[in-house]
Amino acid sequence: MAFESLTEKLQNVFKGLRSKGRLTEEDVKAALKEVKLALLEADVNFRVVKQFVKSVEERAVGQDVMNGLNPGQMVIKIVNEEMIALMGSETTELTLQPGKAVTVIMMCGLQGAGKTTTAAKIAGKLKLKGKKCLLVAADVYRPAAIKQLELNAGKQEVDFFSIGDKHSPVDICKAAIEHAGKNGHNIVLIDTAGRLQIDEEMMQELQDIKESVSVNQTLLVVDAMTGQEAVNVASAFNEQIGVDGVILSKMDSDARGGAALSIKAVTGKPILFVGMGEKLSDLEQFYPDRMASRILGMGDVLILIEKAQENLDIDEDKEKEISRKLKKGKFDFEDYLESMNQMKKMGGLSSVLNMMPGLGMGIKTQEIENAIDEKKMARTEAIVLSMTKKERQNPDILNPSRKHRIAKGAGVDISEVNRLVKQFEQSRKMMKQLPGMMNGMGKKGKFRMPF
Repeated sequence: MAFESLTEKLQNVFKGLRSKGRLTEEDVKAALKEVKLALLEADVNFRVVKQFVKSVEERAVGQDVMNGLNPGQMVIKIVNEEMIALMGSETTELTLQPGKAVTVIMMCGLQGAGKTTTAAKIAGKLKLKGKKCLLVAADVYRPAAIKQLELNAGKQEVDFFSIGDKHSPVDICKAAIEHAGKNGHNIVLIDTAGRLQIDEEMMQELQDIKESVSVNQTLLVVDAMTGQEAVNVASAFNEQIGVDGVILSKMDSDARGGAALSIKAVTGKPILFVGMGEKLSDLEQFYPDRMASRILGMGDVLILIEKAQENLDIDEDKEKEISRKLKKGKFDFEDYLESMNQMKKMGGLSSVLNMMPGLGMGIKTQEIENAIDEKKMARTEAIVLSMTKKERQNPDILNPSRKHRIAKGAGVDISEVNRLVKQFEQSRKMMKQLPGMMNGMGKKGKFRMPF
């Protein structure tokens, strides 16, 4: 996960600050020196780092901090606020044309940055808001680019437009706008061609498209894994064709994350979205305050709640029934499967833990994955699926012969089945003792951890 190393280093710096009852100017400067090194190692632009540290120091070396009851916390608060300001302070939304007017969005970027996939991700998000989207294949150079966009459009259940690779991108875009007008589309997303590196031919092609059709938003997709180079790419595109916003792809990788902290400060252009995975649903709105919270190891509970609300489709009657069963400790293995399916929709347990304060960015992703043991969870699911519906609904009938049959069906030893049933019974007893807590969780975001 991006920022892991940076978060770990910052947490160590802040730990040292918290341990001091009173901070001197030397303490603050020594801590900020470590912060500066951590940011540079995360590939943040050196000019941005210099200005950031200067701003923090000017605010931190003051009487309000030195004489504060908890000066360490005050410094952390200042670092958090300056980091938010660095990334844009306010969340920037896509600017769409009002009413039924067509909004034309042109996607651009280098080859391999993820333009085609990101275009489909955005289309899926806008579709959920009631927009009728048209994905346009204007990349006539990269082999299979047209087919890839068509497949993604099908997965997102949005419309697709192509007239093949024998026409110029400008002619394709003109035809697409005409098609959109006739078919009631109010969003047109143009997937343009990329290059391995910036060249004049590519830039001229993008300029020609903008001159030929009325482009309302030009969105640049940059690869977070390229670090400082992503900032250079953003600067070049903005200078030559004009960019309205940036999308950082591959933020779920082991990228150092410097691009997220540098792009707004260097280019003046906001980050709109971040790509957090390969699935077409893995695109998050960029919130500077939440990203700062992640970087500083404070978690991101708000995104966790939003994911729950977006992905968990439970009707009110079913929700009430499950809450009632939880209160009485009467839930069964059918409820367990439902809970597992909900967790999968949210990206899995490791994804959820990465957004929990104190559990996510403060612990390395690999450590979380090792602790969770996804293979063991898969075996547990296999055991439950090997039960009949009657057995899942009434675990009390699981006698030795039934358990042997289940073990054979799941391909596991009988001891694993016995262990699961025993743990399940213990969970039911525990849940029966904690009705208030579980009821509260049921009301807030309809989110439940697997039993």
